[in-house]
Order: sequence, then structure tokens, then C-alpha cells
Amino acid sequence: MVASSSKSGSDACLVVNAGSSSLKFSVFQGGSAAELEAVVTGQISGIGTAPRFEAKDAARHKLADHSWPAGENPGRPELLHHLLDWIGDTLKGATLVAAGHRVVHGGTRFSQPVRVTATVLDQLEELIPLAPLHEPHNIAAMRALAQVYPSLPQVACFDTAFHQTQPWQSQTFAIPRELTAEGIRRYGFHGLSYEYIAQRLPQVAPELADAHVVVCHLGSGASLCAMRAGHSVDSTMGFTALDGVPMGTRPGAIDPGVLIYLMREKGYGADELEKLLYHKSGMLGVSGISNDMRDLENSDQPAAAEAVELFCHNVAKQVAALAGSMGGLDAVVFTAGVGENSTLVRSRVVEKLSWLGLALDPAANRAKATRISAQESRVPVFIIPTDEERMIARHTLGVIAAEALSRAA
Repeated sequence: MVASSSKSGSDACLVVNAGSSSLKFSVFQGGSAAELEAVVTGQISGIGTAPRFEAKDAARHKLADHSWPAGENPGRPELLHHLLDWIGDTLKGATLVAAGHRVVHGGTRFSQPVRVTATVLDQLEELIPLAPLHEPHNIAAMRALAQVYPSLPQVACFDTAFHQTQPWQSQTFAIPRELTAEGIRRYGFHGLSYEYIAQRLPQVAPELADAHVVVCHLGSGASLCAMRAGHSVDSTMGFTALDGVPMGTRPGAIDPGVLIYLMREKGYGADELEKLLYHKSGMLGVSGISNDMRDLENSDQPAAAEAVELFCHNVAKQVAALAGSMGGLDAVVFTAGVGENSTLVRSRVVEKLSWLGLALDPAANRAKATRISAQESRVPVFIIPTDEERMIARHTLGVIAAEALSRAA
């Protein structure tokens, strides 16, 4: 497949992040992993109802905005075929060499990126019960792309893989061992984001390469990770992406007895619990207004302020807990949508951690500087934008390059 950009003649890598009704994509080009550049980003939204294809270049200029006529409802294979044709017409002179996919759950089997094969897809199907709202759509995109473009190598990159380095006590629930052996354990998520920060932080602050760091990945989905020397040692998300701090529509940690109560006293079934926990709780449930932190910060409603306070309270609590888990705290990093953009959230969280020696420089915080801690702060605080798509592109091209070397040996 031939694809076009200013990087004439260079290889291109398609990165896919598939959801239930949308498919986000990026196209990366560059001569090496360090030089990779996202030359195109976009999404296909409204899958299954009213699909719309949008794309922008690296400068955020609109390249495409196409909606299908009413009554015409193409499926994933047709939509991916449209995407590939569009890439070929738009990025002339470059060769699309692989596609990398974000896959939410890798279970215990997948601890690193892997070339997608029929066997791998079957193994991923077995993991659907562990991530029922995400894994099916990740798999569907891989199957659809294989149908449309069977010769294109695909690589699965896992959000759980980075956390495989955690010690057993961080991974294990206090339940009968036979259940643990069946895979009921803590996996952790947002691993591609944490892996990117683990590589980026030593470039920002070389003195912290071997440090004890808590990274706060705060977005609509939110979690925290304790990293020592760039490796995950603990995290707030566990068996599913429901655990930890409150999120946009998810509650975070909740007493399991609440679920038993809802089942016995309120007649909730599994489907109702799933809807409650994934779609009706979190900031949306507490505020009754919105799951978007921007809306809550701009609202004058008391319930909105309470939702923001609850979020910040839990993030600060988990920073302290993770510091205890790894035996120290040398730095705190904020990343992802809320972490990178909410001056208020960062300020509130750090204020609640003042007893640990954290202090912000208000001007640096408002300016979204890389280092936002005050000079007197005993623990430095950073904002480092994450780039999960770049991480996927690096992994994908790395797998393809390793295969090429293996064949040549």
C-alpha cells in the first residue's frame, strides 16, 4: 500500500485505538523511533449509526471531513477500507508498513507487544470477560483490518503489559489461591501512557532516572502508578479499569458490600451493575451535571464543586498510598487530559500533599510549565504530556524490525 507527506519515500505506521462506536487513528513517519512524527491524526465516529470521517495534519489543519449519506451505514471493514484509500491518496510517496493497535487487556500471557496472528486473536477472545467493554472492539478492528488488507502486518500493544514488573503483593487479591490462579488478580491499566512517561522523565530530569515517582494519569479514565527506576511497582487500577480514583463515569474504589447490597436489596443484575459502574457513576454521578472536568470547574453548582473536591481528595490520597507502597517519593508527574490541562486539579492535589513537602509555583502551574513545583518544594512536581500513540508506533515498528532481522539471520 502506498501512502504522502513531506517525508517522501519514508515508511509509515498506522496506529489504531478502537472503541465501541469510534476509531481513533494516527499515521506516524520517521527514520527512527526517536524521529517518529504524527503526520496525520483523526477519527471515525458514529460507527453503527451515522459514520463520520475526520482527519487533521500535524499542524491541526483539517484534511478531511466526510459523512456518509443517510441510510448508508458502512461497517468496520468498509470504513477501514476508506481510511486506507484516503491514506494512500493523501500521503503519496510513503509506504504503510504496519498497523499498531492499542489493546486494553493482555492478561498474564502478553507482557510485551506481539505480532497479530489468528492464534493471537483467538487468545485475545479468551480475555473478553476481563475487559468486556473494550476488548471486543480492539479485536474487531484487528479482524476487520486483516479482512481489508491481509498482507499488512499488525501489532497488538497492551495497556496491561507495563505493569507486569509489579511484585506479587501488588498484583494479588486476598482471595482463595485457586481464584488467583484463574487470573483474578490486579493487572493495572494505562500502561502505554506510563511507559511513555518512564522514557520521557529522564530526558526532562536526568537525576530522576532511578527515582521513586508517582505518575498521575488523570483523564476521563484516571489512574496512578508508582514507578521505581522507570518500572511499575504498584497502581490504582486492578482487575478492571473500574478501580482506584473516581473517573468521568466510573466510581473508582468501592466497598464490594455495596454491590452485594444493590443485588440483594435493589434487585440489580450484572448488566445493571455494569451500566451503573461504567456509565452512571464517577464525576457524572456525583455532580449530576457532567463527566467533563471542564464543565464541573466552570459550573456554579455546589454538586459540581463537590465532585471536583472528591476527585482531588482521592488523587492526593492515592499519591500518598503509592509513596508508602514503594517506600519513598522523589517526584510527582501529572499527565493526560485533566492532569495536563487543569490548573485547579493540580493545585488542589498538591495542596493536600503539602505535609509530604510538596509545594507549587502558582505562576508555573498556570503557565503549564514542565516543572511546576516551587523552589522550596522538597518533592519536584512536573507536567509531562503523554503520547500513547507514539508509544504504540515505536513498539509496532520495533516488532517489524525485529522480525526482519530474524529473517535475515
